[in-house]
Amino acid sequence: MAKNIHEILRSRAAQNGGKMSFRDFSEIALFDPQFGYYRRTRERVGRNAGTDFYTAASLGGIFGKLMRHAAQNLLGETENLHDYTLVEIGAEPGQTHFENERQFFRETRTVRIGENFEIPEKSVVVANELLDAQPFHRLVSRAGTWLEIGVEENPDAPETWRETLLDELSSPALKAFAEKTAVPADDGWHLDISLDAETLLQKILGGRWRGAAIFPDYGKTLADCLDTFPEGTARAYFRHSQSNALTQTPGERDLTCHVLWDRLRAVFDACGFRSPPPLRQESFFMKYALRGVEEILTGTMPEAARERAKLVELIHPAKMGHAFQILCGTRI
Repeated sequence: MAKNIHEILRSRAAQNGGKMSFRDFSEIALFDPQFGYYRRTRERVGRNAGTDFYTAASLGGIFGKLMRHAAQNLLGETENLHDYTLVEIGAEPGQTHFENERQFFRETRTVRIGENFEIPEKSVVVANELLDAQPFHRLVSRAGTWLEIGVEENPDAPETWRETLLDELSSPALKAFAEKTAVPADDGWHLDISLDAETLLQKILGGRWRGAAIFPDYGKTLADCLDTFPEGTARAYFRHSQSNALTQTPGERDLTCHVLWDRLRAVFDACGFRSPPPLRQESFFMKYALRGVEEILTGTMPEAARERAKLVELIHPAKMGHAFQILCGTRI
């Protein structure tokens, strides 16, 4: 058994002359069974001093209520939610935002990151910021072509890691992507892509189940990334601070990049889901969960004022309303 994550990284790099793809580095840093960021038993999400980031799901029951209303709207008013299983994929330990929604569904199931899952025949699947939590590749433009950024151990400082260029693209799928993706005229343009996110989405949407799938996340289209993000979208999160130090202290910080909405929407289409373009979180809830919004705004219970404050945080453009988008689809 390895003593630390550096032994595991070193072993993976040794298989390729001392280098590994950033995808492999991020997979180990995030999901290694012993030392991966998402395998460590500590609180990651929230506003506490020891957490690293804050999500819409951190707002608790209000998120679950609006998702339930959105699911009903997406399925159609003639559909009975009691016939559907709510499957939440990627929830953090201890999150209870669907606790009050159990009564509206046939049953609820929670799948943690990395756990196997089976989706019942009629389901509503919700996965909040799951796809951006997957391993990802890094590319850089050079002389009209895409090169892949890898990682190697720094020989001058053992157990520290640095980015380097690989001799060739590390997988057939990445080669196919690079061959059909335009290269910016400027050298040094970075592009981050999670093919693992696309594979995971195919797994979730595959099979014969029918119902609704809702994926809140933050992302851009591929064209956006090639037009306005020369440094790429990858970043690290630690103690609510965003950093470009992607190889620093692997296993102790979150590594993420923007999802590519157009490629994910193509997966929805390929799996037989009817999927509109992603909406900003504000627009999604106002379009699909307006009844829930109105219930919160007109509530008279003692906790009503607190719930309205949470609603503002969730949908106000200056808060989470514009920062996050939601991709959804139905297969009825």
